[in-house]
Amino acid sequence: MKSVEIYAKVRRAVLVEGMTRREAARYFGVHRNTITKMLQYAEPPGYRRAVPRVSEKLAPFETLIDEILRSDKGAPPKQRHTCKRIYERLRTEHGYTGGLTILSDYVRSQRLRSREVFIPLSHRPGHAQVDFGEADAIIAGKRVRLHYFCMDLPQSDGCFVKAYPAEVAEAFCDGHVSAFAFFGGVPTRILYDNTRLAVARILGDGRRERSRMFAGLQSHYLFDDRFGRPGKGNDKGKVEGLVGYVRRNFMVPIPAAASIEELNARFADQCRRRGAAVLRGQSQSITARMEADSAAFMPLPEVAFDPCHIDSGCASSMALVRYRTNDYSVPTAFAHQQVVIKGYVDRVDIVCRGTCIASHVRRYEREDFIANPLHYLALLEHKPGALDQAAPLDGWHLSEPVHRLRRLMEARSGKEGRRAFIQVLRLCEHYEQSLVEWAVARALELGAISFDAVKMILLARLEHRPARLDMSLYPYLPRANVGVTDTRAYLGLIPDAHRVTMKGASA
Repeated sequence: MKSVEIYAKVRRAVLVEGMTRREAARYFGVHRNTITKMLQYAEPPGYRRAVPRVSEKLAPFETLIDEILRSDKGAPPKQRHTCKRIYERLRTEHGYTGGLTILSDYVRSQRLRSREVFIPLSHRPGHAQVDFGEADAIIAGKRVRLHYFCMDLPQSDGCFVKAYPAEVAEAFCDGHVSAFAFFGGVPTRILYDNTRLAVARILGDGRRERSRMFAGLQSHYLFDDRFGRPGKGNDKGKVEGLVGYVRRNFMVPIPAAASIEELNARFADQCRRRGAAVLRGQSQSITARMEADSAAFMPLPEVAFDPCHIDSGCASSMALVRYRTNDYSVPTAFAHQQVVIKGYVDRVDIVCRGTCIASHVRRYEREDFIANPLHYLALLEHKPGALDQAAPLDGWHLSEPVHRLRRLMEARSGKEGRRAFIQVLRLCEHYEQSLVEWAVARALELGAISFDAVKMILLARLEHRPARLDMSLYPYLPRANVGVTDTRAYLGLIPDAHRVTMKGASA
């Protein structure tokens, strides 16, 4: 290919100085056809093939290659054909004798031709996009996989992020409630992918059937929803970009916190500080551009949505209620009764006849057993023989004086001493465990080895007075009525003559 300098010299010699094409060809040492081409273009046009090159060996297999590429679109990205794999299959299965290079060129051109082209989008104030991401974090010294909820405001690039132990419907709805409170309003429209957390199923005409919990959330806040095409993440590219931004900036290095609540407080602060950034192509900060979003938001309702999954169940004969494969305890008085289960992100509440009878920290492991030992103490008082094998009491950490009190009670009274010890434990149903343990230790110091003594010491501590036994609590004990002494009653002890003498002397 001739250089631009040669083009300039030839064109000047012919077009300006009047040199003929024959003379120019002889002078510059090029063919006359090349001189003609140089006069047509101001600079070298580059090599251009008049017709695409066709390989006689590859042409019979082009239809087969196209079919392989079409079938790859429905396969996982990491299990699609490479050029080398197509080459091997054509050789072994169909007798292809051509080379790998010409095949690779053809595959590359076909893939470029089939790539999707996108239209730049504009975003109105008050719209939002939602998605989940995954990343690792160290919580309370343990490395765990977290699922973080992201809400992005495409018009202003405002964002909200909150992490959860699992990507469940309760976390999905709680993320909305927290995001609305963070932004101080409700977006008019929110775009989602076709997650099962929001979409129960896609109907034949493309309409979506909302999940029950998401429908309740939408009815409470009255925002409009939109769903992207299945498998097309670019439909909500803003929040997809936010998910990656959070992973690269909020999660690097791997964050460590004492609890998820502490980590989420850190995320909220990072979202606020990001508001000062001026992004590429913008002249204002994110916070300044969010004013338009805030003006378009709908107001928050007076009462926030209760982001819980509600289910019904029945307490078993062992006072256990099953929720999401895990068993949670209730007080034994509610065994065999119908209950309502409210599953939140961080806890499970169990309600019976309108009253919350149990609340547990939610566990996301499967087939786990979560029991509160206090729920079984009333039954153990009637069945003290099961104290040592009671599974709900496994892992209940009690102070050393409490264990010493049990040994002394059982050594003194046997089975009744064990029952009295269970009565001491039942004080934890109404008072802090640390206070009960203190009362036990104080009773041991005084040598008072009984339930009554521990209770009396505990109540005296609460009332800030010296320990005093309340006899009204023990009607079976004999009582002594002590009246006020009258000094004249002592006259009955003095003889009559002596009393007369004393009266005369006083007169």
